[in-house]
This record gives sequence, structure tokens and C-alpha cells, in this order.
Amino acid sequence: METSFHMSLPCLSVKETKNFYINNIRASLGRTSANWVDINLFGHQITFIKAEKFNFNNPNYVFEGKILPSFHFGVIVNSTDWETIYNNLSKQDLEVVAKTTFLQDKAGEHLSFFIKDPNDYMLEFKSFKDPKDMFAS
Repeated sequence: METSFHMSLPCLSVKETKNFYINNIRASLGRTSANWVDINLFGHQITFIKAEKFNFNNPNYVFEGKILPSFHFGVIVNSTDWETIYNNLSKQDLEVVAKTTFLQDKAGEHLSFFIKDPNDYMLEFKSFKDPKDMFAS
């Protein structure tokens, strides 16, 4: 079964959020209004809805010696797309957390990097060495 996910998140500015995802991440635009925007992120629908200032008070966790944000979302892409996305975002004036390989030489080995959007959400991009290992234990 092939499926897509939908997620709805508050945003501080529809205009800035739309600009970041369309121009920086190179996602595509879905439906939009003055108070919300749908973003097509690799076939998945994220709806950002204008809201007041919010605080998730998000603690971090440590995985393989790296401090990672506990509250984040992301997308899993193939290695070619991952490199293209990473190289593109690294050349821009954005806060990109350097690429890391997690679970090296183990089931679930993957490349990963994070980038912060204008709403302070951490967006993760992953690429598994073997896509079948996405849920490997």
C-alpha cells in the first residue's frame, strides 16, 4: 500500500512559510488562502495555519552522541535526491545542521541533516543506505 501523510501545523507567517518551502526547500504549492497554505513536500501534504506565537518547549535527546531535536518532522528520499537537496540548501544563507551518518554499518544506516524553517520547526532529511532498513530493528 502506498500512502501519503497529512500534517497540520501552526505558523507565524503564511507568507514567510510559503516562501521558505517553495523557494528554499523547492517543495510545491497547494491550495492557499490568507490564513493557511498547503505545501506538497515530496507527495505529502503539510498545512500551515496562521496562529499566534507558540512554544513547544521542546527538549532535545542524544542519539549516537549527537544532540537532536525531539520535536521535528521530515522526509525520506533516495541518496541522489538527498545529496542534491543537501548541496542546494548548504549554498543558501540558512541554518543547515551538517550531514551525519547514523547507525553506520548497522541495520538502519542513514544519512541525515536538519534545517530550521521560519516557524522554528526542525525539518529532517534522511536517506537510508538500504531503503528496506527503514523500520529495521
